[in-house]
Amino acid sequence: MTAILNKARIICTDHLPDGRPASLNKYSKKWHLAFVAIYCSRTLFSLVKNHNSKVSRIPDHVSLPIPPENGCFKIDETTLTDIVKEKKLGKLQIIGGVNGVASSLQTSLDSGIQGGAEDVARRHEAFGSNTYKKPLSKSIFHFVVEAFNDFMILILLGCAALSLGFGVKEHGLKDGWYDGGSIFVAVFLVISVSAISNYRQNRQFDKLSKVSNNIQIDVIRSGRRQHISIFDIVVGDIVCLKIGDQVPADGLFLDGHSLQIDESSMTGESDHVEVNSKKNPFLISGTKVVDGYAQMLVTSVGMNTTWGQMMSHVNGDKNEQTPLQVRLNKLTSAIGKAGLAVAFLVLVVLLVRYFTGNTTDENGNTEFNGRSTKADDIINAVVGIVASAVTIVVVAIPEGLPLAVTLTLAYSMKKMMADQAMVRKLSACETMGSATTICTDKTGTLTLNQMKVTKFWEGKKAIDGASSSISPFVVSLIHQGVALNTTGSVYRGSSRSEFEFSGSPTEKAILSWAVLDMKMDQEEIKRNFTILFVEAFNSQKKRSGVLIKKKEDNTVHVHWKGAAEMILAMCSSYYDASGVMKDLNGEEGMEFKKIIQGMAASSLRCIAFAHKQVAEAEEENVKEKKKLKEENLTLLGLIGIKDPCRPGVKKAVEDCQYAGVNIKMITGDNVYTARAIATECGILRPRQDMDSGVVVEGEEFRRYTPQERMEKVEKICVMARSSPFDKLLMVQCLKQKGHVVAVTGDGTNDAPALKEADIGLSMGIQGTEVAKESSDIVILDDKFASVATVLKWGRCVYTNIQKFLQFQLTVNVAALVINFVAAICAGEVPLTAVQLLWVNLIMDTLGALALATEKPTKELMKKPPVGRTEPLITNIVWRNLLAQAFYQVAVLLILQFRGESIFNVTESVNDTLIFNTFVLCQVFNEFNARKLEKKNVFKGIHKNKLFLGIIGMTIVLQVLMVEFLKRFAGTERLNWGQWGACIAMAAVSWPIGWIVKCIPVPERPVFSYLKWKKHI
Repeated sequence: MTAILNKARIICTDHLPDGRPASLNKYSKKWHLAFVAIYCSRTLFSLVKNHNSKVSRIPDHVSLPIPPENGCFKIDETTLTDIVKEKKLGKLQIIGGVNGVASSLQTSLDSGIQGGAEDVARRHEAFGSNTYKKPLSKSIFHFVVEAFNDFMILILLGCAALSLGFGVKEHGLKDGWYDGGSIFVAVFLVISVSAISNYRQNRQFDKLSKVSNNIQIDVIRSGRRQHISIFDIVVGDIVCLKIGDQVPADGLFLDGHSLQIDESSMTGESDHVEVNSKKNPFLISGTKVVDGYAQMLVTSVGMNTTWGQMMSHVNGDKNEQTPLQVRLNKLTSAIGKAGLAVAFLVLVVLLVRYFTGNTTDENGNTEFNGRSTKADDIINAVVGIVASAVTIVVVAIPEGLPLAVTLTLAYSMKKMMADQAMVRKLSACETMGSATTICTDKTGTLTLNQMKVTKFWEGKKAIDGASSSISPFVVSLIHQGVALNTTGSVYRGSSRSEFEFSGSPTEKAILSWAVLDMKMDQEEIKRNFTILFVEAFNSQKKRSGVLIKKKEDNTVHVHWKGAAEMILAMCSSYYDASGVMKDLNGEEGMEFKKIIQGMAASSLRCIAFAHKQVAEAEEENVKEKKKLKEENLTLLGLIGIKDPCRPGVKKAVEDCQYAGVNIKMITGDNVYTARAIATECGILRPRQDMDSGVVVEGEEFRRYTPQERMEKVEKICVMARSSPFDKLLMVQCLKQKGHVVAVTGDGTNDAPALKEADIGLSMGIQGTEVAKESSDIVILDDKFASVATVLKWGRCVYTNIQKFLQFQLTVNVAALVINFVAAICAGEVPLTAVQLLWVNLIMDTLGALALATEKPTKELMKKPPVGRTEPLITNIVWRNLLAQAFYQVAVLLILQFRGESIFNVTESVNDTLIFNTFVLCQVFNEFNARKLEKKNVFKGIHKNKLFLGIIGMTIVLQVLMVEFLKRFAGTERLNWGQWGACIAMAAVSWPIGWIVKCIPVPERPVFSYLKWKKHI
């Protein structure tokens, strides 16, 4: 048989082409392999047949293993996706387990992928990128259609169409299109401006959404731990996961301890799932890490994951309505009803006057003469009357209010982004303006989060400088406790390069101290020990522990690290500097407590290390109970970590306090450290901490009865050694007392408090993904000064809406009264449909743009917080708008009934004077609206270029309307004297605004007893 095979090989070789092309595409390669296999099998068959004619029949086809299509990788995407999605443990074992998958993906379990541009490009081509297809954003056409859906606009368009038809029929195309065409142009202008504004704001929100989804992930590439964007992860990457992280892609568990995953976002099940290398190594994209830490091997990204497929069908448009928008919608509805009533009365009056023959045309002839009047004339007149009535409704309904809210929210969100605050929920912008209490973390928010070990105590002796004065045995135990009980890592490219430390700021500080001062070699220690079990650190326990086995002698050790007083309570002995173990009795314990208090009083965070060698049987006991030994430990040493206060934090705290906002610091540090930092930041005044109840510990606050907590919660300024539950409890108590509460948080366990608070503020640098998703605003630089900036912008949003509301309601009141009185008394409306639409455009869109983009001023932080139930239209707003509205109504009514005789002009010129004066009154009143209480309305106006630009544009367009668009706007040209008269009458708005602001108003809302209180 061997001879046959050898002969077959020779024949096959002889019949093959002399050489293969240098480069074949993948399909050519497959056909080439198939040709070789079939040809060789036939040759072999013929040889066997000649050798022995009695052979079994072979099939007429051959199955060929086709190499994967993803280049040089030995496994394809379909196989990887199937294994992880379906959690096929058996199939994973067949291909060599996690190690086999890593080998197929050319990933080193120690150093990860190479990570160069070429390597990443190959993986992108073979397995795709970690992005998903997003639903198409709304086009501008969508917003145009949305604007057309306004019922009143549709009626106006109908009236315009009828007017256009009758006008062309009666006067011909050359002159008959003006009335109807003018309304068409005006309506389309209003729609276009509205659609473009909404489209731009939608684009702005989309951009902010992209930023919020760009999560930073820790990966290992070329042996180096580094931060990359979630969108840059590729198949084969090794990702480092810790508590609070979102799993960024589908993958397999490589290494780690006590990993608990919340899969509720994918499965709906609230129970946490344990992930390990034996029974369940599968990690699903979009799930959250709730405990432990691990390294995972990425197997599928982007659209090949369930999360990616799900997100590609989720539309980012939540149509979220903020509380302020809801209130304004109710107000709009209430004003709209009043406008409809006025419009209906005007319609009835005008129809009655027309059909009773009390109206005349331009030549003084009666318009309706019974049966002698043509049907076309009657219909044309009725259409004109209906158009006027509908236009009154359009002007009366303040549909610009929602636009103003959208504009000011979008503008403030953009500016807040520049000020290191990313808004996740629109409602937080306005709610922050009402905040009365801010509960803030210490680390990273009030402090720099740049930690460094500055004190080290071995026993009762302070150690300065090198570790040579300490027993080598104790030093080796400290090395073990630091190197193996950590979520951080140390990287050094070569012996000449500097060390790079990764992990949390606390971990990096400890590792830096151990490596540089204590000469620790983390890699060597990891090679000499096996980690058996880990109790990961969280903000509830405030400590972490590890069970390890020494490979050399199989001895088992427990190491603990954490808050000094908590570790001290677990110890019954301690090592002195010479390595002698001594009993830790009550007297010795008090001395250690004084050492801890002394470091804490110097604003140091105190960390302790403890150790105990345990019996080998303890290994099985720990695996069964999943709990490390916590008593009779030996104290190894104490360190003090300095975290300086941020520059400017004291000024930011003072600004908030001056604005009537209480600042409370909630920290996990001990009471002495907390008190020292709070005093340094200005939260506590010198000697204020001596007052009973100002500084409390979380445990003490928990022990209060509900009644005691409610009595004392407002007095508390600092809560030390607090747990996330304590923070939640404080928020609940403050809200019950009527406070509007803002809370900062960064940990996974802070999520309940962030959700419970009126405004949740998560930290962008130290915050976990769970905390960020539970918050309303992400503070990107973790600074308290940015929290104060958010407070200022929140107040600015609220004030800007009030400014626009005052401006628009003035126009509403004046327009309704003028048209109603003129219709009743004179039988006609002084302002045409086109003119009213132009006024509507000025106040709705241009006015919103001008007033909604005012920047925050220092005066905003000199006012007390706006109450939760305080009306939007305050007594101050009522005072200002009614004074201006009464003046405008008085001036325009005088012009309506005495204008022709005063100025000795025709009726058409008088109507133009009324229109021009009305518009210019709004221009001047726009300046008054800039300041609700301040008399100097021009202060800071040079900084708002948009406001000045809109004012200038409005004036230019008004001149065009009056002087050059006679047929379109129904106006007559005015001379210099008439323009001067219009400007003079409008300019009186300024002195009136100044005088009115001298009139005091009561604090209690005037309309508090009316039903309208619900709307305003």
